[in-house]
Amino acid sequence: MTAPAACPATGVEYLAEVHGGAAASSVFLGGVIAPTRRLALRWLHHQAHRLADALDPDPHTTHLPPHALRPTPRTTEHAPTQLRFWAADSDYTEEATDRLATGHPYRFTARQGPAWYQLTARPLLIPQTPSGRPRDGGGRTATPPPRRQP
Repeated sequence: MTAPAACPATGVEYLAEVHGGAAASSVFLGGVIAPTRRLALRWLHHQAHRLADALDPDPHTTHLPPHALRPTPRTTEHAPTQLRFWAADSDYTEEATDRLATGHPYRFTARQGPAWYQLTARPLLIPQTPSGRPRDGGGRTATPPPRRQP
């Protein structure tokens, strides 16, 4: 297998995805292609908060009907807490940034009982064409815009 840095490419974008599941099932919860690793991680941080708030909403939220939430015993594994901690911890962000900068994927998994929630990011190399120009979104060689004469 060729190392990520050895592949001929004109640039890099980053694919960030969120999956959830339990046992043998998996569900795609969302994804984005970001132009920079920092934007990909920012999107993942937002998704971590979104998932945590959906799994463990604030009981004082006004848009919930009365008695819709019931307290449950806390276990050692609490996915919403893990997701919130990951999103707030700068060491995790630095680790993810370093891995992506070296061309490697990054993955964080929060677990609670049989359920799991996974945040991933990986670099996508933009292939180089024989002409040296990057390809546009349709796989065609991108044509540079005409130069303006002063």
